[in-house]
Amino acid sequence: MEQTQDYDDNLVTLLEALWGDGYLSPGGNDETAMVLQQMHLGGARVLDLGCGTGGSACFIAQEYDPAEVVGVDVEAGVVAKATANAADAGVADRVTFLAIEPGPLPFPDGRFDVVFSKDAIVHIPDKHALARELFRVLAPGGVFAASDWMAGSDEPPSPALRHYEALEGLGFGLASPDVYFAALRAAGFQQISYRDRTPWLCDKTHHELDELDGRLRPALEASVGREFLDHEVDVWRALRDVLDTAELGAGHWRAVRP
Repeated sequence: MEQTQDYDDNLVTLLEALWGDGYLSPGGNDETAMVLQQMHLGGARVLDLGCGTGGSACFIAQEYDPAEVVGVDVEAGVVAKATANAADAGVADRVTFLAIEPGPLPFPDGRFDVVFSKDAIVHIPDKHALARELFRVLAPGGVFAASDWMAGSDEPPSPALRHYEALEGLGFGLASPDVYFAALRAAGFQQISYRDRTPWLCDKTHHELDELDGRLRPALEASVGREFLDHEVDVWRALRDVLDTAELGAGHWRAVRP
C-alpha cells in the first residue's frame, strides 16, 4: 500500500507520548531488551534498521557496550531527531544515524555483527530481498534480532484490515510469519526462531486507546490539534479490531548467519 502520511512532527509527538521519547513503536526499552535477550553485544558493530527517533539505538549504546551503533531510516526528519536524541543521551560518540533511500543497504558485505530492527520491516514489502541484504551485511556468525508487525495469515485481507491500513496510511507491506521464515531460510540464515507477541500488543493497544481518549487527550489536543487526534483515535480503534481477531499480529525474530 502506498504511504499517505509521514512520521511528521504531529505523529511523532503523539507516538512518543504513548511509547516514550525516542520510540515510534510500542514497548520502549523493555521491548528492545526482550528482543536482545541473552545476547552479548560488547564490542559489537550494530545496525539499527528503521531506527526512527533513536530510542533503541541510544538504549543499546548505553546498556550493551557495543563498539558502535549505526541507525538508518528512510525518513530524514526522524533521523534528525534521532541525532539530537543521541547527543542529549551522551552517546553521540558511538551512535550515528543516516537517512537512506529504500532498496539495497549502503554498506559493504560483512559490515555488522548484529542487525537489530524494531517494528520497521512491516514497511518493506519484499521480505526476501530484505533478508538477502541482511545476510549480506552481517559478518559470519552475525545475528539478526528484530520485532515486527505481521499479518496473521496469508489469506486476503478482510475489509477491517484494509480499513485499518487505509486509516494508518504508513505504507505497510504486511506478510505472515510463514513468509518471514521462508525469506530468512532462503537467504541462508540458520537457527531461526520466533516469539509471538500478539496478545501483548492487543492488550497494550486497548490500554493506549483508553489513554488517547482519556488521560492524554487534553495535552495532545493542545499539541497536535483535535482533528489530528480524533483521526488517530479512529486509527487505534481500527487497530484494536484487527488485533482482537489476530488478523494482525506481532512477534520477535532471531536468526544467525552461519
